[in-house]
Amino acid sequence: MNRMRKNTVRSGLLLCGLAVAGAGCNKNNTVDDATLTTRVKAALTADAAIAQQPVQYAVQSGVVTLTGNVSNDTASAVAAQDVSKVDGVKEVVNNLSVAGIAVAPTVVAPGATEARPTTPVERRAIAQHQPLPPPAQPEHIAAPPELTYRDVQVPPGTAIPIRITQSLDSETAQAGQPFDGVVLREVVADGMVVIPAGSAVSGQVVDAKDATHFKGSSMLSIQLNTVRVRGHALRVQTDPYTVEGKGRGKNSAEKIGGGAAVGAILGGIFGGGKGAAIGAGAGAGGGAILQGATRGQQVVIPSESVIRFRTDAPFSVHTAELPSEGAPQQP
Repeated sequence: MNRMRKNTVRSGLLLCGLAVAGAGCNKNNTVDDATLTTRVKAALTADAAIAQQPVQYAVQSGVVTLTGNVSNDTASAVAAQDVSKVDGVKEVVNNLSVAGIAVAPTVVAPGATEARPTTPVERRAIAQHQPLPPPAQPEHIAAPPELTYRDVQVPPGTAIPIRITQSLDSETAQAGQPFDGVVLREVVADGMVVIPAGSAVSGQVVDAKDATHFKGSSMLSIQLNTVRVRGHALRVQTDPYTVEGKGRGKNSAEKIGGGAAVGAILGGIFGGGKGAAIGAGAGAGGGAILQGATRGQQVVIPSESVIRFRTDAPFSVHTAELPSEGAPQQP
């Protein structure tokens, strides 16, 4: 009888152990939001590439939303990828601005190599400061809508409005000197986004003439040559943007005055803050200014100036991104 009782107890303990083990296997491994917040902070601080960037974050039901203003699109992508690798994060909503420019938010899932564009419904929710609903449990996950990628041919004459991020001066600039900037708003062609807002751009000085060495007539000419689209360098060809100093007749004055009007309009609409003030009050060439009011004046394009380049050759972009609501179409 005692032996039977012992066997019964052992069997009961064994079954209890199996039940506990089974419960452990089925345990919900969801990490609470407070713990995730600590982990996200640690991940962003640990990466030297973005540790000094003013990235803000909020966690709700495992979904992390990033806000703030970073210096370039690379920093934005790195921040989202770093957070997506944090254990317990379900999704990352990247709503970071780039160089003061609002960029269409994206979503990064853990393990994904690229961010996916947000849907119009998701963009509305983010704009209204409403969190995206947490992902469904695995047994209820529906197949995500398949993104439709297209090779979009971008025609000549397509406008690329940028904000330059450094000053150029006809007195010191040299042909071939590089400059950088960011795209002010998404560029749309054939109903698709071909260049997202916030994309980094680079170009070079085509020609520069110092007023003191060219009979009092200064000149500065620049053009774009590269746009970084989702981490890939895209070669572009644009018409040169040229500003001339006083001394070449009425034609020069018209070029300068017309540029000033463009600078004021684009600065007010797209620049915001410091960029808008410079664009509206610069006095010439979409932000260019003239040093001095007499013969021998130099041409300067200040940092933060707004310039609207136009492409002079077609190029192709592989994209699945749809325009944001209200995004202007190309004229």
